[in-house]
Amino acid sequence: MLFGITWDTSNGDLAFALSILPILLRGMVVTIQATIAGFAIAMVLGLIFAVLKSVPLKIVSWPTIVITEFFRDTPLLVQLFFLYYVLADYNIILPAFATGALALGVQYSAYMAEVYRAGIEAVAKGQREAAKALDLSASRTFTHIILPQAVPRVVPALGNYLVSIMKDVPVLSVVTVLEMLGVARIIGDQTFNYLVPLSMVGGLYLIMTLVASALVRFVDAKLPKRGLPFK
Repeated sequence: MLFGITWDTSNGDLAFALSILPILLRGMVVTIQATIAGFAIAMVLGLIFAVLKSVPLKIVSWPTIVITEFFRDTPLLVQLFFLYYVLADYNIILPAFATGALALGVQYSAYMAEVYRAGIEAVAKGQREAAKALDLSASRTFTHIILPQAVPRVVPALGNYLVSIMKDVPVLSVVTVLEMLGVARIIGDQTFNYLVPLSMVGGLYLIMTLVASALVRFVDAKLPKRGLPFK
């Protein structure tokens, strides 16, 4: 029994699969929530890093480069343990789910920063020169000229990271986040039947990644290739 839900192990694999499906679906909801939260953090933080790395002042760009390289070159598990266990020694205690979402967001923000940077640099320099000729401020040039043209270019790459984040969510089980794979492992430990729950998790993950990929393709197809409109 888990979360008050019992499963049937006496009437074959089909009955067993049907009995554990509700609890696996609850774990899938946690997986989706962690994916969305981590992806949102990574998108925002990655854009901030990309902007700071492009600042001409080395006192701003160099520390940002060091930070992003550190995030990118250290394992997600190490970052997760640091946020959950080390910060607790300094009385900074975060909920397990928030810690997991933050760790995912921080890890992938370093990758997304490079994606944003590539998209920003792909915008023709003539766009910046035209904005300067029109006496637009640097902030207005970035938010209304550069960024709207860069975003459509990087959507496919960001979509790849969305799928990658989803597949990394099971790591959060080490800090007691009961996502889908963690639930399946507990069921296997209690019933000594790992084949059925793990096979179901594999199938559910396949469905989720296919849906996520289709959603990214839909968004990519709908975005105007010449840039997002700004009023």
